[in-house]
Amino acid sequence: MAASAVYRTYARTDLAFQTGEGVWLDGSDGRRYLDFGSGIAVSSLGHAHPHLVETLTDMAGKVWHTSNVFRIPEQERFAERLCAATFAERVFVTNSGTEAAEAAIKTARRYQYDRGAPERVRIVTVEGAFHGRTMAAIAAGGNPKYLEGFGPPLEGFDQVPFDDVAALKAAVGPETAAIMVEPIQGEGGIRPLSNEFLRTARALCDETGAVLIFDEVQCGVGRTGKLFAYEWFGVVPDIMMIAKGIGGGFPLGACLATAEVGDAMVPGTHGSTYGGNPLACAVGNAVLDVILEPGFLDQVAARGLVLKQRLAGLVDSHPSIFETVRGEGLLQGLKCRVAPAEVIAAAREQGLVAIAAADNVVRLMPPLVISDQEIEEAVSRLDKAARSIAAAKTAQSGGAA
Repeated sequence: MAASAVYRTYARTDLAFQTGEGVWLDGSDGRRYLDFGSGIAVSSLGHAHPHLVETLTDMAGKVWHTSNVFRIPEQERFAERLCAATFAERVFVTNSGTEAAEAAIKTARRYQYDRGAPERVRIVTVEGAFHGRTMAAIAAGGNPKYLEGFGPPLEGFDQVPFDDVAALKAAVGPETAAIMVEPIQGEGGIRPLSNEFLRTARALCDETGAVLIFDEVQCGVGRTGKLFAYEWFGVVPDIMMIAKGIGGGFPLGACLATAEVGDAMVPGTHGSTYGGNPLACAVGNAVLDVILEPGFLDQVAARGLVLKQRLAGLVDSHPSIFETVRGEGLLQGLKCRVAPAEVIAAAREQGLVAIAAADNVVRLMPPLVISDQEIEEAVSRLDKAARSIAAAKTAQSGGAA
């Protein structure tokens, strides 16, 4: 790859995309790719969606930025629509998911302080979680790989093993401010927590006065076939972090909260220079225009079922390459018996973009506007990728391909 002045924080593939339309991307190598990564679940409505392009273009000709010291009508409308569609009554708008995590952590601790319990600062999290890249977020996630080299991790996070109900009960104590979980872990390998774990978390918060925080940065905004994943579990949080798909590709996130919890954040306790600016919120409203259209989420759920069924068939056809498929809606993971990087590289050779995750999983997260025909095409390309890996292994072992 050619040298670049950009920070070397990513092991980038030597490929750029120049244009895109719907679920398709046009590569710098002259090839077309089916986008089953969506920029890590960001491009919720695909590329160059006409309504998003028109909205952003229109707002760009009006006002880009004014600061949160003034009212921002598009931000107020965005927040009101999110509240109308969820449990929430207050919204803090951010630029990203990690900023939403920061806002959620501060809100939970400030709520306890406001209630006269300033000692309640500890937050229980789950192993395998990913909450972002700020110092607080990497401490919350607890992944040694992300903590290494950055000094002592921020104090106040207690991790429990994935889906371990007994450990969760044991971890909650008099200093616990909140329990923070992803209902479906994304980076952790498309791993849904059980109903029992989430219901126990809710009950523990109700019993002790702790706050339940859901991180729906990756699994939210229609990705699972419902507006937010918590609806599948029937467990309602007090705070929810969202981002990625809500901006459709524009940097946008939010921290949603009940009035009781959110009102602990008073003037001066938190802020953001760019969070909630007119451009971002106009695009966020445009995304909501589409996703909240009657029948849209039903269509996502139906397409998700088709994708899961086809992937299950793929697992059956290639038991030496794939172990199982898991996920919900258009958030699916293929657990592999080979290195995910092998599958991703082979898929890219077939013109399909996918994303790696932990636990030996390849994430498949196409834009929510994908068609049945495009799903069939993607699975066909994955089938060819698996065959090429199997043939290469056979050749390496000296057998016939």
